[in-house]
Amino acid sequence: MTRSPEQLLDAMRAGAMDELTRNIMPYWMTRMPDERQGGFYGRIDGNDNVVEDAPKGAILNARILWSFSAAYITVRNPAYLKMAERAYSYICRHFFDETYGGTYWCLTAGGEPLETKKQIYSLAFFIYALSWYHMATGDKAPLEKAVTLFNLIEEHSFDVELNGYLEAFDREWHELADLRLSEKDENEKKTMNTHLHILEAYTSLYRIWPEARLKKQLSNMVRIFDERIVDAETGHLRLFFDEQWNCRSTIVSYGHDIEASWLLHEAASALGEEDSVKGTVLRIAAAAHEGLAEDGSLFYERDDARGHLDRDRHWWVQSEAVVGFLNAWELSGDATWLGLASGAFEYIRERLTDSVNGEWFWSIRADGTVNRDDDKAGFWKCPYHNTRMCLEMMARIK
Repeated sequence: MTRSPEQLLDAMRAGAMDELTRNIMPYWMTRMPDERQGGFYGRIDGNDNVVEDAPKGAILNARILWSFSAAYITVRNPAYLKMAERAYSYICRHFFDETYGGTYWCLTAGGEPLETKKQIYSLAFFIYALSWYHMATGDKAPLEKAVTLFNLIEEHSFDVELNGYLEAFDREWHELADLRLSEKDENEKKTMNTHLHILEAYTSLYRIWPEARLKKQLSNMVRIFDERIVDAETGHLRLFFDEQWNCRSTIVSYGHDIEASWLLHEAASALGEEDSVKGTVLRIAAAAHEGLAEDGSLFYERDDARGHLDRDRHWWVQSEAVVGFLNAWELSGDATWLGLASGAFEYIRERLTDSVNGEWFWSIRADGTVNRDDDKAGFWKCPYHNTRMCLEMMARIK
């Protein structure tokens, strides 16, 4: 039986609240706190086994802080605030480089600096998390720390001559030979991914600290996406660039496409410029739609140079599909987008959610089997994409 838009929305909002409060948050609250060494464990494998000696990554810890801060703002569960406070305390004690400024990339399980490079992607996530922790608590200290990180990014990473942001530096802010976030990335000086999350971080910071220089740089970032990163012909994002903005990638990332569509709209809206990007936002969403599978999920990526389509369904890609398609529906009024958002959410709950042990699996493989080889929680598997999806659904569906 075909459901009306109102029925779809009611089911989605109820499902989002249930997913957040009964499946996602409890997993991180009960499984991840490291009571022996402080903070949170660095890894839980795909079979729910804690790896006690795993390094503790900056991205994981920043995203934990953001997730519990944001969830507390919406749900007002005091237990969420307690987890956010735990994350903030650990980050302040261990991740901040008090000598050279900025934050470390990762720590040992015991909390000592392990990789001390200044990855700008990581600093952006700390700005994002600290901004939301400030909103959750009203405490001025996290806002001050976020502003300090903003100033460091602008001082060291912003390319005054050619525009955009450079990827990474060593502990003392010197140029690095290896700039990559991970081994699968291209070793280039500018990337879509870092720009995307600076965009997200600056949007959150601007909402609570509407300073003129920040506004200028956020507006500039919106233009960078429109003029440099979004391919004018295809609508897809271009992923890797040299210093002069020459594209160095042939990969189409459907998850990043749909994620960028709504984050770009969010940034422009914060600036009061949402009308200027509406066409671009819907063009990116339409490009991401090319990766839609018959079952309502979104494929991972396509490599045009190799002629290869990666048909795996990663957890974060499905999360972004829900929000991006929902945003496209709100912008266009076309109910087709709402149906796509609902279909992606149903796929998540039927296939990716671990209803026995909690949280989500990393992915469903192309052959339909559950991927238990990759982590349930870890350096990249964090309560960020799925928590953000739930909170966006709850905020958008009244």
